[in-house]
Amino acid sequence: MGSWESHLYEQPSEKLEEFIQNHLRPFEDCQKDIDQSVDTICEVLQEPCPSLTVTGVAKGGSYGRRTVLRGNSDGTLVVFFGDLEQFQDQEKRQYELLGKIWAQMKHCESTLKLAAKMELQNTNRSSRVMVQLSTKQQSITFNVLPAFNALGLSEKSSLWSYRELKRSLDMVRARPGEFSVCFTELQEKFFSNYPSKLKDLILLVKHWFQKCQEKLINSSLLPPYALELLTIYAWEQGCGAEDFDMAEGVRTVLRLIEKQEQLCVYWTVNYNFGDETVRNILLSQLQAPRPVILDPTDPTNNVSTGNTCWLQLKHEAQNWLRSLRQNESPGPSWNVLPAPLYITPGHLLDKFVKDFLQPNQTFQDQIKKALKIICSFLEKNCFRHSTTKIQVIQGGSTAKGTALKTGSDANLVVFANSLQSYTSPKNERCNIIKEIHEQLEACQQEKDFEVKFEISKWKPPWVLSFTLKSKVLNESVDFDVLPAFNALGELKSGCTPSPRTYTELIHLYKPDVFLEGEFSACFTKLQRNFVRSLPPKLKDLIRLLKHWYKGCENKLKQKGSLPPKYALELLTIYAWEKGSGAQDFDMAEGFRTVLELVIQYQHLCVFWTVNYNFDDEILRNFLLTQIQRTRPVILDPADPTGDVGGGDRWCWHLLAKEATEWLSSLCFKDKSGCPIQPWNVPKKRVQTPGSCGAGMYSMVNEMHLLRSHRFLD
Repeated sequence: MGSWESHLYEQPSEKLEEFIQNHLRPFEDCQKDIDQSVDTICEVLQEPCPSLTVTGVAKGGSYGRRTVLRGNSDGTLVVFFGDLEQFQDQEKRQYELLGKIWAQMKHCESTLKLAAKMELQNTNRSSRVMVQLSTKQQSITFNVLPAFNALGLSEKSSLWSYRELKRSLDMVRARPGEFSVCFTELQEKFFSNYPSKLKDLILLVKHWFQKCQEKLINSSLLPPYALELLTIYAWEQGCGAEDFDMAEGVRTVLRLIEKQEQLCVYWTVNYNFGDETVRNILLSQLQAPRPVILDPTDPTNNVSTGNTCWLQLKHEAQNWLRSLRQNESPGPSWNVLPAPLYITPGHLLDKFVKDFLQPNQTFQDQIKKALKIICSFLEKNCFRHSTTKIQVIQGGSTAKGTALKTGSDANLVVFANSLQSYTSPKNERCNIIKEIHEQLEACQQEKDFEVKFEISKWKPPWVLSFTLKSKVLNESVDFDVLPAFNALGELKSGCTPSPRTYTELIHLYKPDVFLEGEFSACFTKLQRNFVRSLPPKLKDLIRLLKHWYKGCENKLKQKGSLPPKYALELLTIYAWEKGSGAQDFDMAEGFRTVLELVIQYQHLCVFWTVNYNFDDEILRNFLLTQIQRTRPVILDPADPTGDVGGGDRWCWHLLAKEATEWLSSLCFKDKSGCPIQPWNVPKKRVQTPGSCGAGMYSMVNEMHLLRSHRFLD
């Protein structure tokens, strides 16, 4: 192992930030001198001159992105000319304009007063103009480039810009990315939005990459920009916090490099799939051989293409990963997919779920053991000196078997015999939460766990939560502790609740007093059992839809409140029941069917009769009122007061718009590129109701009943 490898690879994980500060960040005074000099040069280039019609100068490269390494680094100064009217003009007049730039710089060279030393370089018969700025401890070489101003006076890109870009590339048969310099201002803005610590992580990755390249003499050089983008992608998808563990960030980037054969990275901040021309460009790029890393400002520019150094980088990445191990553990990293769902072909969706969405089985087993210890401890120790007794049951995605690898949630529902009704006093619930909080802390101290057990810092009385984390993987489950009235009593497995259970709830139910589904925790066991008994592949389809929903949530959270995940989970079950019903089915067909139902949300009316039905008069009248509400209607199969469709309560239109855009994704193309069709599923549930072993109406009887109440339209 060479000296640089020893120097970097022997750095302890906890010392990486110190290493960046001491060896990689430019000195502030050097950076300040170079900044002042660059500003002066930009002013000179924009001075009125008969031979130059400059409309602006953009700062690019590592300098413009603020990812300059200490010592020697690079930058670009992009000079926009007003008389360049289209992309191809830039290519036609390149030598002429470089000559004018050179003449202007030489004319002013002797009169410029700069804080840094300047050296002009004109190479290859005026095909390149270089400006090197140096201080005692820093040197940056700028490539000066003439360009067409694709943005005009706007700070944002336009569809016209990208349509024109494609037309110009085709016209002059230029290589993809040829005109990416025209979007330098967008690149600078893209990087300016990220926190300083992320740029420190970029410096660390670039330093490693720079040293690797010194060994890769016979390989085509990968632009450092590719690794900068990969680092941003890793942080965005896996962390997103301004403060983070530097070693975790490094491990994440290195593990993505290990998965180079799957790597496909892109952004939709400046362009997206909405326009047909841009969509075709994107889909063409995203189906290219891996790795693919698209410039977020130019969809034609795959910055990782045509390089042969990826395999060697993979080897070096594995070397560094070995040095970053914690004892015998590989050390935690962020969970980041090497490629997004959108560009995963339909026939690979099963593999996508298995590789990226299913939780680690060892961790799941550890969670089960930990929960068994916790529940047993609580039931034994809570209220030991009183007549109050509790029973703890598990709910949420972990209990149902639909947990994702990251971001899973679950509930511990505490049934206390002191809660005698749905509306038991809130102060009683408060006392239960306080007691459980004390006993959780005692359990944390007294018991040994294979996972990390962290109790929320938020104090009771209203909220109590805790997290179970893997000690070696970046997987965790968040638990909410919910006290509830045991409305079901000692209901035996497979049995249907008494109608009285629901009629009592219906008598209490007043939409202006209680929130819909406010007492759903009382029916956690029914919710859990409803999903738990479903086929494994259907649970994988639910995972896929939850992953899709999570992406929508991140994208749309500033625009409005989306319907709850549970609504999408139930809609997925409904789609399978009515469209397939098979243990084994085509994952892409199921995925598309659910999205089609989301798009048609204004017509949805979905319910089950596995736990309640139309036999009891009070229930029947209530249900008929519920299913005539504003669409969408999706009733909780465990709680008829819980309409998780919610009518116009949530922003279904945002989710529907996203689903519409997704129909053009590669998920819904087969191996030959033909569209995958959805199952034939009715939007209103008027066929044979229910499943999961409950008693059923005949189709004829139910349709007759609904017609008699003017439900069918």
